Amino acid sequence: MKNRLTSTAFCIILSLLMLSALSGCVTAPIGKGEDLMSGVKADVTYSDVDISGRNAVSVTDFAIRLFQKSAEKGKNTLISPLSVLSALAMTANGAGGNTLSQMEDVFGLSVLELNSYLHAYINALPSGDKYRLSLANSIWLRDDERFTVKQDFLQANANWYGAGISKAPFDDTTLKGINSWVSDNTDGMIENILDKIPEEAVMYLVNALAFDAEWQKIYNENQVRDGVFNKEDGTKQDVELMYSEENQYLKDDNAAGFIKYYADQKYAFVALLPNEGVSILDYIASLTGEKLHEMLSNAKAVEVNAAIPKFETEYEVGMNEILKEMGMTDAFDSKASDLSGIGFSTRGNLYISRVLHKTFIAVDERGTKAGAATVVEVSDESASMEVQKVYLDRPFVYMLIDCEANLPFFIGTAMDIEN
Repeated sequence: MKNRLTSTAFCIILSLLMLSALSGCVTAPIGKGEDLMSGVKADVTYSDVDISGRNAVSVTDFAIRLFQKSAEKGKNTLISPLSVLSALAMTANGAGGNTLSQMEDVFGLSVLELNSYLHAYINALPSGDKYRLSLANSIWLRDDERFTVKQDFLQANANWYGAGISKAPFDDTTLKGINSWVSDNTDGMIENILDKIPEEAVMYLVNALAFDAEWQKIYNENQVRDGVFNKEDGTKQDVELMYSEENQYLKDDNAAGFIKYYADQKYAFVALLPNEGVSILDYIASLTGEKLHEMLSNAKAVEVNAAIPKFETEYEVGMNEILKEMGMTDAFDSKASDLSGIGFSTRGNLYISRVLHKTFIAVDERGTKAGAATVVEVSDESASMEVQKVYLDRPFVYMLIDCEANLPFFIGTAMDIEN
């Protein structure tokens, strides 16, 4: 696991075109290989899906459970549950039997429900000149007679995820191609997510997610001042704090926080500061998807004197053990796994050998930029006049949410901020 944190400013501009792909235009991934989506058109029966209803609570609950399993004492954490869920959902379209049941239990939704929800959610995401959340998906198959992929699996992922799919030799050119595709779809924020292609690997299911938004009110120079960040171990760090007045106050039994909007109030930064004496891990353990969704949906119109440290962080983690602990065990077992809906290999049973996840976020005076990528490697064998103060000058939990579904698409901890 890698973890790096700085407070330098950034100059990354995101550009993703996946929203058009999800509307029915299927494209092939960048890199050498035979385009298997040639002639395959998305065929989705559209239906009204409430993106802020019961399914949103289930997806938020998945996000919290994944976050709880990922968080480590004293270390910064940053995951994109939406990226992880998208890559796993594509994989689940080829799962069966107990493997599928376990995956659906971990998701909190059936695959059919998840396909429909994610498709509706992504197509409803707002974008404008000053804000954008975009996703892209691709599937890479080993060009080898030993591996045969099922057309129904390709069609499902064309229908719901607009995934570009191609055969490739799975050599160094493919390794470079996958990493280049991820880098291109996060404009360089996420690079080299894949370190090697093992001989037993026959498929990669890849999601790339990127966010770029300007604050509704950009900080003035006089709102940024030197401050101190107090770590849990008592260490003090010199930081730059950005001060503002917000008007959406969050409160539960163990923490207080606020919502800070980006342009047009389509997306928001959420901060939750545990009460004095409550550790970050204890607070995270107290969260549930339902509690978080309710808190975000019932923010109080209270004036909040807020302070956010300028920070930048990147994070990477292998999620095999995390997902096993959540209950998804068979998919990682070469003997027990049932991914027969994907296809078959003459060398043995298909199973998930690795789930790799990598993220980046930068927060400064102008706004926030964030990127994430997930790779699934399949191998054979009411208003108030009171004023509250929430200064993020000690470890805190933060999220990026969309303001319609109140769904956290990034969630992390800030335990350590370096200059």
